[in-house]
Amino acid sequence: MADQKSLDGNVAVITGAGSGIGQAIARGMAAEGAKIAICDIDMDGAEETARMLKDEFGTESMTVNMNVIDEEAVNSGMGKIADKFGRIDTLVSNAGIQIVHLIEDFPYDQFRKVVSIHLDGSFLTTKAAVKYMYPQKRGSLIYMGSVHSHEASTQKAAYVAAKHGILGLSRVMAKEGAKHGVRSNVICPGFVKTPLVEKQIPEQAKNLDISEEKVVNEIMLGNTVDQEFTTMEDVSDVAVFLASFRSNALTGQSIVVSHGWAMR
Repeated sequence: MADQKSLDGNVAVITGAGSGIGQAIARGMAAEGAKIAICDIDMDGAEETARMLKDEFGTESMTVNMNVIDEEAVNSGMGKIADKFGRIDTLVSNAGIQIVHLIEDFPYDQFRKVVSIHLDGSFLTTKAAVKYMYPQKRGSLIYMGSVHSHEASTQKAAYVAAKHGILGLSRVMAKEGAKHGVRSNVICPGFVKTPLVEKQIPEQAKNLDISEEKVVNEIMLGNTVDQEFTTMEDVSDVAVFLASFRSNALTGQSIVVSHGWAMR
């Protein structure tokens, strides 16, 4: 008889799972036996993730076209997931973007776009997911925060504000979800070398009039203990840990995965 995996029977909804960290979390949870709802607006990426999970792990998954700031799309998508799998056990609110400007140059519509996708998206997916978690008296809400949930960086007014907001939302959900057996936690990675971060390197070099090497070594990794990027697999491992934790002892927490950049 095969050993039971830590997420056998768990239905995990992951937003932004068509690429990057979301895709890595989908792989990590699938490896531990979870059924995966791959939610994204990039359906080509979502289908590629589904193929990958099927080929590597034989995972039962579904793709959902979900714009996380469209309440109707979120509610409809969550309903389809519950209809297919019969339950929702884990929500990983991961969808996000990055736009960087100094405050005096930050267009308001771009500020709102960043905040809305991160924070409003977390709110709407949470509201939709707990509808299914509360009656089953069990669930894990996992939010993708950042070291910027605790620390500030220049040019990131929107992103830092959104990530601080997610920390507050998660703490509220730890209190509201407690009587329903629903835990709520935030993963706070340091810089992870995703396409999103790679795009920032030349942007920040131009905005700050410094070399790309300085952006990486001084701005992105200057406060780490070893000058190393956090990996997507590092983040995925923490997400699996939070989804599979066996009791309600671990809730309302932020786990910083940053090579020591922020120590909390």
